[in-house]
Amino acid sequence: MEKLSIIIPVYNEAKTIRDVIEKVKNVKLKEASKELIIVDDFSGDGTRDILKRIRDSRIKILLHPRNMGKGTAIRTGLEKATGGIILIQDADLEYDPSEYPRLLAPIIKGEADVVYGSRLQAIKKNLNKMYKLHYLGNLLLTFMTNALYGAKITDMETGYKVIKREVLKKIILKSKRFDFEPEITAKILKNGYKIHEVPIKFFGRKFDEGKKITWVDGLKAAFYLVKYRFLN
Repeated sequence: MEKLSIIIPVYNEAKTIRDVIEKVKNVKLKEASKELIIVDDFSGDGTRDILKRIRDSRIKILLHPRNMGKGTAIRTGLEKATGGIILIQDADLEYDPSEYPRLLAPIIKGEADVVYGSRLQAIKKNLNKMYKLHYLGNLLLTFMTNALYGAKITDMETGYKVIKREVLKKIILKSKRFDFEPEITAKILKNGYKIHEVPIKFFGRKFDEGKKITWVDGLKAAFYLVKYRFLN
């Protein structure tokens, strides 16, 4: 049986972290066991206190000594992951862990080494409830990804990325913050791997609900897509 390492980077998610953990724990997987790795990036809203009270041998909790960024939190989690498959799970409720079986299926069946959960259709159906600049920005970044790397994906910035460990062994990650998404996508594609996409549900948040990524991060993502096309 495969082991799935679920890495959950956390920063100021006291309102949702309990629910996310319970949803992840409750997912039933027939062909994989689960390992939860939660990395708190120096939250200041009570999230750390919640995590410190957790007593569950199935959950690894790592606490950053200072705020170091989402990319660093994911890299910290990767260092402690022991599973043959890695899945990134955001600590908010935008992504539904009940999607795990569908995301894992192409890898378990030997049809893919990398699976992304595409939010495109879900976003289109709920666009009136979302911050439209995020949607347009993602379309542009995805277009750039396809043009620069010869890919055919629909959602580069998705938080649901499922990757076999052997793929990650060939990649040196350097990103510290939201540049993680363009960096890992660029390096996966540069190493010759095809990204298999699975449609997923998505419940987008707005800034007053805790959304953190901004248009500045979008500009940085575009820069990194170009940078990693030509540099390592």
